[in-house]
Amino acid sequence: MRLMFSSPRPRVAILLAFGALAGCNAGQEPATRATGPEPPMYRSLAAAGARVDPVTARDMISLYRRNSGLGALTLDDGLQRVAETQAQSGDLAARGELGDRLAGAGVQTPAAVENVSAGYHTLAEAFSGWRDSAPHNARMLDQRVKRMGIATAFAPGAKYKVYWALVLAD
Repeated sequence: MRLMFSSPRPRVAILLAFGALAGCNAGQEPATRATGPEPPMYRSLAAAGARVDPVTARDMISLYRRNSGLGALTLDDGLQRVAETQAQSGDLAARGELGDRLAGAGVQTPAAVENVSAGYHTLAEAFSGWRDSAPHNARMLDQRVKRMGIATAFAPGAKYKVYWALVLAD
């Protein structure tokens, strides 16, 4: 929309008002600049000791599921242990069947799926990659699952650096 004035006075008044408002923030940080720590979903996990925040991951995946008409997920200690073991192995080929690994961790479940991947340095990257991959996305949106565990491992000498495991079960 373009404002039209018959005389220059209203334009001058508006310009002076904008100038006065702009001066109110003089010497302050811009309002659009983020303050505080970096959100966990954007923190690089390509560093020694860095680990994915499971609560943030749960919240992100649960919101995605809710937007798709599915229920939210809860964190599960047993699934967390399985995810940590898988991520730390640095081996994208599952070490044995998922059901066997779950049983070995004391987790009994008739339905379980997992996403394993490597090379994503942030939770946001991993989530986007899984969402954009039909098989990974189908696992995140599996209507049977209600619990999850997620883990990362950093391997500085390895090709992909950061290894991911997301384990989902009913």
